[in-house]
Amino acid sequence: MRALIAFVSGLACVFGLSGPVFAQNLIRDTEIELMLRDYTDPFLVAAGLDPNDVGLYIIADPAINAFVTGGQNIFMHTGTILEADDPLQIKGVLAHETGHISGAHLARTGQAMNQAAIPMVATLGLGILAALAGESGAGAALMASSQQFGALQFFTYTRTQESSADQAALRFLEDTGTSPQGLMDFFERFRYQEAFSPARRYPYFRTHPLSSARVTALRNSVANSAYIDQPETPEEIERLQRLQAKIYGFMAEPGHVFYRYPETDQSLPARYARAVAYFRDARMDDARSEIESLIADEPDNPFFQELYGQMLFESGMAEESIPYHRRSVELMPQAPLLRLNLAMSMIATDDDEYLEEALQNLRVTLDMEPDNSFAWYQLSIVHERNGDTARAQLAVAEQSYAIGNNARAMQFAARARPQLEPGTPDWYRASELLSVVQANLAAENPRQRLTFSAR
Repeated sequence: MRALIAFVSGLACVFGLSGPVFAQNLIRDTEIELMLRDYTDPFLVAAGLDPNDVGLYIIADPAINAFVTGGQNIFMHTGTILEADDPLQIKGVLAHETGHISGAHLARTGQAMNQAAIPMVATLGLGILAALAGESGAGAALMASSQQFGALQFFTYTRTQESSADQAALRFLEDTGTSPQGLMDFFERFRYQEAFSPARRYPYFRTHPLSSARVTALRNSVANSAYIDQPETPEEIERLQRLQAKIYGFMAEPGHVFYRYPETDQSLPARYARAVAYFRDARMDDARSEIESLIADEPDNPFFQELYGQMLFESGMAEESIPYHRRSVELMPQAPLLRLNLAMSMIATDDDEYLEEALQNLRVTLDMEPDNSFAWYQLSIVHERNGDTARAQLAVAEQSYAIGNNARAMQFAARARPQLEPGTPDWYRASELLSVVQANLAAENPRQRLTFSAR
């Protein structure tokens, strides 16, 4: 589980997210992403959406939260995963967020805010008129209440929006044969949040306010579902428990992990959590013992192989990590992050014998994730070590473009283009980047004329 800082910065530029959202790190983890995709994609299909058009991102934050922003992008806090009693609760939340996307609620929020401003401005105007007419007390009261009128108008829209997303979620759960009980259980479990002040509530319940009418309507609909008694399989429950243990191992202090998962607990999730915690606590011998026991139990589990490789790589043993990363790729060749991990380990050895294999893995990674800025950065290192400066500069341009740094992308694409053979795919890509980033920069700075060398 690695936070790719360049990738996070790129998302901030692409989505234009506010600062508080990025107070915590976005994380990339193939195992967690696969589980959330398996949960979410059926709902997206039921909503008539293409799963390939919907981003799904994980925020390393213990608070309970999930939200939609930047168009069709769902963000899930790790705290929501950790606090779930079973997969149905997470699925219920994801179905609800899918309801927000299918209802285009995000796009309509701006319109609702504009409409809410009408009674606020009208009340403010009446207060000013009253004050000018000599009724200073009445005028002050009206002006003081103007924001409240606006808020009431907006909250009316929000409550309607949340109820609409609830009903959409119920349809998606029904269409996919999934019990809606998890959604109901999630809301019932945290119903006490409504008694708290907004500052003390979990972020989810500040942005998804509950109401008695909403919960009652949801409870009645859930009770009438044909799948109300459809439980999750033991395999799905165990899968979630594994990932909860893994997340806890990475996010909690090692001492807390050992308390929650003592050595007397020899279940697989407990050993998974302890393997991570031992590694983070610099107890490498104990970490090796735990992860090797997991691999002995499931030798074809790519994520155990990946974790062992990560432990070794981050402990300064890049050469030793390669066989484990290579095995993870053999077991799951379609996972771009596993290939990226392998390439990183190979590059870190400073052994040029690995460069060609690293190059091939990075190309496959970027075929699947063309906006992965960290992979572009690694590719620039490979090209530079191969003496191919032009392609190294083009890779830096791609990295810069992926994170939204148009000026830097233009600078490096302009350097690369004259050195590339005209008419080749790389030459055309450099030319395309120059055209795109020049247009972007012109839009950002309409008074500044931007030019680049076309040599």
